[in-house]
Amino acid sequence: MRIVVTGASGNVGTALLEALAAEPAVDAITGLARRLPASRPPKVEWVAGDVCTSDLRGLFAGAGAVVHLAWLIQPSRDREQTLRVNVDGSRRVFEAAADAGVPALVHASSIGTYAPGPKHPPVDESWPATGIDSSFYSRHKAAAERILDGVERAHPALRVVRLRPGLIFQRQAATEIRRLFAGPLLPGSVLRLGLIPIVPDVRGVLVQAVHAADVADAYRRAVLDPEARGAYNIAADPPIGPRAAARLLHARTVPVPASAVRLVAAATWRARLQPTPPGWLDLATQTPLMDVSRARTQLGWAPRHDALEALAELLDGLREGADAPTPPLRAGASGPLRLRELLTGVGARNP
Repeated sequence: MRIVVTGASGNVGTALLEALAAEPAVDAITGLARRLPASRPPKVEWVAGDVCTSDLRGLFAGAGAVVHLAWLIQPSRDREQTLRVNVDGSRRVFEAAADAGVPALVHASSIGTYAPGPKHPPVDESWPATGIDSSFYSRHKAAAERILDGVERAHPALRVVRLRPGLIFQRQAATEIRRLFAGPLLPGSVLRLGLIPIVPDVRGVLVQAVHAADVADAYRRAVLDPEARGAYNIAADPPIGPRAAARLLHARTVPVPASAVRLVAAATWRARLQPTPPGWLDLATQTPLMDVSRARTQLGWAPRHDALEALAELLDGLREGADAPTPPLRAGASGPLRLRELLTGVGARNP
């Protein structure tokens, strides 16, 4: 079986390539990436391509499955570009997979596709997938799922799977995650134990996380299990709040109103001091916690790392400037002294 993976050189993509390469049922993997990595993992053939412009139908022809991971988080200030890639690009992937007669399509959705909901009790996959309006990321995830609904109805022979993971961490993605969410003005050395004395304890911030290797295992199962269909929540225990993060940083918490944190996030984003708009805080406070029972019982999936282990690994990577040898993950993408990040306008252009 040949598997095509869009966005194969990123955080989840690199972990998925490793998981698929170890699978005897997979003979070949086509990794689609805008910028070709120099490394070549086992069974992988890299293909330069863009989900917005490339001949996807030709690329997908003969594949046993397509896994769609390609997605833009930056540039957060260029909503036309993010919409074009995230929504229009996803539409092209879904329609090309159906037109090419691919048997299975696995889509990287997210906890961010859910409407506001409770932290307790956790919700299952039937919770409305209408997004949170103040977050462009959430709106795009919800829009992509609505498009996928239509493609699935029009092509009942296509086996469609949607994975909805929480935050995805691994050491090798540290440089990319810092670049996407913190920007060039945050030195990794600040995250050394004891250097951050306090963590804001914002009411309502409670998020779910999962290690990239465990997400990759869920994708592998979704690809290879002919009975897998529909949506699956993917997350590890325990949910992470400010107090858990403070313990990992050897810091203490100080209560801060969410409204004050949102004002600071909005002001620093407008001032181009950091690339993350305040909608991400809304995601942290408004998204529900997910029940992952369906993935455990139907996919046979269980995480090997708990959420705090995944976060601790990421923090270690941030302190050490960890990276991986693909264009999105490598430290060199930031340029000398992170100059290239500054030249992108801190969230104005895709780094």
